[in-house]
Amino acid sequence: MFFCLVFDLNAILYPDIGLLNLFSGRLNLGGIMKKVIERIFGKKIQGVRVTPLVLKIVFIFTVFLLVSNFVSNYINLVLNQGEQLRLMNELLIKDLKELHVFAMNQREIYLYNRDLETTLSTIEKSAEKSLKGEKSTAFGVTESGEILFFASKATHLERITDPKTLETLKTALVENSAEGSIHFSLNRNQYFGMFKYNPEWKVFLVRAEEMNEFYGPSRKIFNRITLIIVIFTLICIVVGVFLIQYILRYVRKITKGIMTMQESQKLGIIDLAGAPNDEITYLGAAFNSTSSTIDNLLNIFKKFVPQDIAQQAYRDREIRLAGSQRELTILFSDIKGFTFITEALGTDIIKLLNIHYERAIHKIHRQNGIIGSIIGDALLAIYGAYEVESENKSLEAIKSAYHIQQVASDLRQEMYQRREGILKKRGSLTAIEEKIYKAVLLEVGVGIDGGEVFYGNIGSPERMTNTVIGDNVNSASRLEGLTRIYKVPVICSEYVMNDVLESGCSLYQFQELDQVQVKGKTVGKKVYWPVEKDRLDDELINDLALFNKGLISYYEGDWEAAFTDFKQCTLPLVAVFLERTVGKKSPKGWNGIWTMTTK
Repeated sequence: MFFCLVFDLNAILYPDIGLLNLFSGRLNLGGIMKKVIERIFGKKIQGVRVTPLVLKIVFIFTVFLLVSNFVSNYINLVLNQGEQLRLMNELLIKDLKELHVFAMNQREIYLYNRDLETTLSTIEKSAEKSLKGEKSTAFGVTESGEILFFASKATHLERITDPKTLETLKTALVENSAEGSIHFSLNRNQYFGMFKYNPEWKVFLVRAEEMNEFYGPSRKIFNRITLIIVIFTLICIVVGVFLIQYILRYVRKITKGIMTMQESQKLGIIDLAGAPNDEITYLGAAFNSTSSTIDNLLNIFKKFVPQDIAQQAYRDREIRLAGSQRELTILFSDIKGFTFITEALGTDIIKLLNIHYERAIHKIHRQNGIIGSIIGDALLAIYGAYEVESENKSLEAIKSAYHIQQVASDLRQEMYQRREGILKKRGSLTAIEEKIYKAVLLEVGVGIDGGEVFYGNIGSPERMTNTVIGDNVNSASRLEGLTRIYKVPVICSEYVMNDVLESGCSLYQFQELDQVQVKGKTVGKKVYWPVEKDRLDDELINDLALFNKGLISYYEGDWEAAFTDFKQCTLPLVAVFLERTVGKKSPKGWNGIWTMTTK
């Protein structure tokens, strides 16, 4: 029966576990028990168990039901026992009077025949007729405690040894109270009864009942009623669980939804379809309204601050003025010819920038990049700060750089198609339209560097901003500026190259461009062009070989040989080297490092 009850409660409280799962060989008992425990006693969140409201209601309901029923049953028992005692006293008085009359009659007989033994035996037999219980008794006792006669089915006694009992009898006699009630102990059993003094025999006649035997039937009834109460309570619990779970079904749904949001650190909307029109539904609707408002504010917040800062604010409930030294990769992107574009488009430049940035930022985010800042035509992105699994921060930066180039290329293609459409329709463009067309053909340069930088929040508690500060940040900007000189789309530092190669990536071939000391720096650095290997063809491979040959001569100071090699190369990047080496010899004290005089 107990197994059946547990099984039924299990089916009620966790209906997902069916018979097929229960007896399946693949059943994970530990997992199922954990789910059952969580279903009954609640799920642990951050080490604290969230107790279901249903369990609390059922527990309180059960306690009150049991206490009220037990108290009512006990009060009923006490009242019934009191009434039984009163009725029994009346019966004992009746029996005692009959015994007293019979003893008086037997006294007359005794005075006639002087046969004490027969007389007392007759009194005992008469007294036994009124005894109903196994331990019921009737006897006569002298003031000294000696038993004159003793009638009982269970025991026999020759003397009363209890001094309290004798004292009670003597006191009653002294106070001229020849009869009354008495409680006494006999053979380790507790008795209650009535007594009456017989002056002829000079004994106290006692008619008594053993208390446990007397109260036995009522206690059996009490135990049976208690068992009925327990069974009835269990039935009420099962039915109550059904009803309460049904009434509070949306409390569980709301709680589960909030727990899911807490675990995922994302706000959402709780499905309240079909919910009744009550306070619980109102609570859920109010939460949805608050969640929607906060989610909207959070989405707005995310658009103005980096995603990692937004997540930290959501997790920690605050933003502090704090930062740390971190090893990050920095990407700097800039639109070339921005002054001309601004002159040609005026305020319409905003529309063009929004089109470009919408696509470019989406690509950066897909590579786990964080937008550090947007200043007009320049965009700074940070890699390695976002707390997600990533392949390699520098590799993601290079991929983003080429995605940005592709975004610009796609936009140029779109503008070209629109121009062709106008030409087919009208035959020509006006001078202003031609100027605008040239302005919207965006070209972008990207510089990438990395290393130890400060990343965090600076400012004041009233106004703060997230920033990245370090020599490598400025270096990324300088490398972007070099793309205009070397006519390549992306330039990176030696740090970025080593970081990618250490990751085992083979998507890019890093072509060394030059050793450069950019403006504002005192040390020269090698700069590289990450060439996409899937774009390497025989012509490009041959050009790169010629360039590398010329670069070696260039570093060694043999500019005449370098000029000859560079002249055979068709890559646009050799233009700056031809300009440097044409008809010239290397400067005195040449160390292979070219010093830039402009940014």
